This record gives sequence, C-alpha cells and structure tokens, in this order.
Amino acid sequence: MSLFDAIDTAATGLSAERLRMDVTAENLANAQTTRGADGKAYRRKVVVLEEVAPSNFGSTLHGVMKGSDTKGVKVAQIAQDATPNRLVYDPGHPDADARGYVSMPNVQPVTEMVDLITASRGYEANVTVMQTSKQMFTKTLEILR
Repeated sequence: MSLFDAIDTAATGLSAERLRMDVTAENLANAQTTRGADGKAYRRKVVVLEEVAPSNFGSTLHGVMKGSDTKGVKVAQIAQDATPNRLVYDPGHPDADARGYVSMPNVQPVTEMVDLITASRGYEANVTVMQTSKQMFTKTLEILR
C-alpha cells in the first residue's frame, strides 16, 4: 500500500462519516415531525456502508500483487429504520387518530447522539490517517534531498 493509497482510502472514510453525521443531524432535526411531505410521521434514516471492491479482474490482480485489494468504503444506501413509530396519547394534537394517538417518529435522541459521536470519532481517525500519511510523505522527500 502506497502513501497515496492510504490517503485515498482515508478520503472515502471521511466522505462516509460526513454523510453519517449529516443523516444523524437530519434525524435529530425531525425527531418531533409528525407529518412529512407524504403525510406520515418521519422515519429514522440509517446510512449503510460497504467496502469498495475492485471493479474488474485487472484491478483485483493489481491489488493482490501489491498486497491490498480494498480501497475504502462507499455508501451502499440510505435506508429507513424498520423500528415501528411510537404511539403517544395526545387527543388534542392535530395529527391524532380517532383514538387520540399520535404516531411519533422512531427517533431516539440518545441513540442519535451515540451515532453522532461514533461518526465524529471515525472522521477524526481518518483525518489522523491523512495527516500521518502527509508527514510520512514529507519526511520521505526530506530524506531524498
């Protein structure tokens, strides 16, 4: 793995973690949204990541010869959480059903904050990888002078 491969891999991680933070912020912002554009309560979104696999045989062979066949992560999809919405008894709410229950989003602020901290730490780790790679590259150039 070369220095540039490390930077490229960390860059994919930075993009993925940034998207995770954006989606978590959206979830927190909509934690009380009982009626969206579709007329239903907001549904929590989750970012699904997968590793970037080489696209063809040649790049796979090249990766194996170099000792590395993974080039980071990518966002596979932004899925909706399958957890059911919470039902809250509030007969005075405009979105209450005939029984007086309001369908509230399936967003739990504590879970979202844990996800936000996790994504932030992942982002920091990828920044550290990029800084370390840059320092190694700089030191290599200094040695060659």
